[in-house]
Amino acid sequence: MNTDNLKLDDLLDNLGGDPQNDSDENSGAPPENNEPVLSPDEQADADAFSFLDKPAAPPEPERVAVPDDEDEPETEPDPESEPEPEYDYDNDEEPQSYQQDAPPEPPHRKKSPSDKKKKRKRKKQRSRLPGVLILTTFIFGVSIILSLVIIGYGKDMFGIGKSDRTTLLVIPEGATTDDIANMLESEGIIRSPDAFKLFSRLKESDGLFVPGEHFVRPNMAYETLINELTSEQVEEQGESVQITFPEGITLIEAAKKLEENNICKADDFIFYFNSGGFGFEFEEMLPSDTTLKFERMEGYLFPDTYYFFEGMDVEQVCQKIYLNFDEKLTDDRIKRMKELNLTLDELITFSSIVQREAATTDVMTLVASVFWNRLNHPDVFPMLQSDPTSNYANDVVRPNMTVFDETIVNAYDTYKSTGLPPGAICNPGIEAIDAVLTAYESDYYYFYANLSTGETRFAETLEEHEQNIADFEYENEQASAAAAAEEAGY
Repeated sequence: MNTDNLKLDDLLDNLGGDPQNDSDENSGAPPENNEPVLSPDEQADADAFSFLDKPAAPPEPERVAVPDDEDEPETEPDPESEPEPEYDYDNDEEPQSYQQDAPPEPPHRKKSPSDKKKKRKRKKQRSRLPGVLILTTFIFGVSIILSLVIIGYGKDMFGIGKSDRTTLLVIPEGATTDDIANMLESEGIIRSPDAFKLFSRLKESDGLFVPGEHFVRPNMAYETLINELTSEQVEEQGESVQITFPEGITLIEAAKKLEENNICKADDFIFYFNSGGFGFEFEEMLPSDTTLKFERMEGYLFPDTYYFFEGMDVEQVCQKIYLNFDEKLTDDRIKRMKELNLTLDELITFSSIVQREAATTDVMTLVASVFWNRLNHPDVFPMLQSDPTSNYANDVVRPNMTVFDETIVNAYDTYKSTGLPPGAICNPGIEAIDAVLTAYESDYYYFYANLSTGETRFAETLEEHEQNIADFEYENEQASAAAAAEEAGY
């Protein structure tokens, strides 16, 4: 036997193995390492036939076509109908079908969970920018709003950028911190009552506020306001002065009285008193047209006793008087005024005439009834014909006009003009105001007052009125003769 054949047989035996040994391996016995040691030539021959030891490739799974419609019968694809792959001559590579020993194309690999997570991460990264912009805009907007709020509270707390107009604040007995904070807000001194209350509690000022009159300004800081409201009213400019304004006093007379007592200058008082604008409720009811008025606020200086200080600020003087008038003009009086279809200026003007015409307060209601009857019958009595109005026009208006205007003078004279004059002729007291509001009904259209005796007689007709005048003149003559005889000793 040829030596080469023997070597080949031995090599095949070594590669194929012994069937008996295979059965032993299947039986679970541990394999024994009995492989012979090969020479280099034998190892080269064995490597040449090593392809025989590789297991055969598993058959390719049969491809089954999935029909688009379930109702159609399942058919196998016709291999002859498949188009042959085209060869791209411009490409150096041959198509897959012509390549020798090319492995089959692997099936489409499913995406793993890690691939999906990476894709989701890339999507999240792309969608973060709008969210960041929205969040940044929101934070920026909130910051601006908070800054404006803080600035607003700070300006209010320190009185920055606010008016320096002095306001008279009257704290009633038993007022709490909440009450005072609300009063300050209603007067336009502060904007945040809650902030003022918090500041007052931090300063431990609750319960220390002093009742009475206090002059405050919007440009005061909270601390200054609290110091003012918790201290006694002390005027450093001078001593306290008591001034009494009687009923029927004019604005010019009152101004002179203030100057005589060293409280303020007369011209300054008239200017600021006519200017007004102190924020009292009755000011909202004043007329806007004051073309024919001599003194805009004549009639609104309520006759009373006041306490001032020497060298007092003129605005504070005016506010004390305004406050007194505002308190006298109660809700009941305003309601009755509206029921009579009167404006506030008409009420005060009407009352000023009654104040001047009535010799005593007990006849004011009847005096007012005469003028009510004349006003309600303008076709018969177009003019009120009140002597005090004529006196005011010629004795007060005419000599004190800066620029003389005859129209204004005649407008105050009810012997030359119809209806009520354009403004009050004095400052009436509460009795005259209530007499007008009573609107007593009578049949009188005339009256005549005896200034010597204080007696007033009323008449329905002109004849009765003239007779009353003649009787008064005769009585006055008799009284004068008796007085002269008494002085002569008869």
